[in-house]
Amino acid sequence: MNYVMSDIHGEYDKFLEMLQKIDLQDDDTLYILGNVVDRGEEPIEVLTELTYYSNIYTILGDHDRIAAEVLSMIMDDISDGDISDISPETVKAASEWRKIGGAKTIEGFVQLSVEERQDLLDFLCDFMPFEVVDIGDKTFILVHQGLGNFDKNGEKLKKYSIKDLTETPVDYERQYFDDDSIFIVSGHVPTYELCGEDRIYQSHNNICINCGVADGKRLACLCLDTMEEFYVD
Repeated sequence: MNYVMSDIHGEYDKFLEMLQKIDLQDDDTLYILGNVVDRGEEPIEVLTELTYYSNIYTILGDHDRIAAEVLSMIMDDISDGDISDISPETVKAASEWRKIGGAKTIEGFVQLSVEERQDLLDFLCDFMPFEVVDIGDKTFILVHQGLGNFDKNGEKLKKYSIKDLTETPVDYERQYFDDDSIFIVSGHVPTYELCGEDRIYQSHNNICINCGVADGKRLACLCLDTMEEFYVD
């Protein structure tokens, strides 16, 4: 089976509960559509857990992108392991990141050993920009946000920048492809902002699966093979 999840945002216990709920097997595949880190209490624990699985693939979200950028700056500054050597530029970048929920990610990261920091940063920097999955007669484009300015006759997805894919919102009232078998699955925007409920939202071949766990609502997961929906409160 193929599953998608999004915007875990450091909710480690709920992530583990969801893995149990879907009973993820070695021959299953789970795609996480970005924003693994920030806001929640245990973002580093979520990141570390993901490194243990060869069948979980993570797509870059805007919070993950910022984390990779700022943590790289921190690593450059403290290459000798001395946290007191952080530059004013890094302090400013970290301060801006904290304002949007990065505090727990920073705090957890600096508590790691130098080797653990580098391993986790390397893992984070390898997140994919998007993924295209064919299941039966359906094609699913998996992306954190992106495609808001997509032109049917324009550039191919691989030409899109990371900023395009993580910051340009999907227009959920627009069908992006004439082919009804092509679906865009994304996160980022909490579904309660789209439909007033913390449930998976579908409209015009767009599927949003961020049900607002970082806002005290639910973590969602969707099985692409059966379209079965799973929730953890």
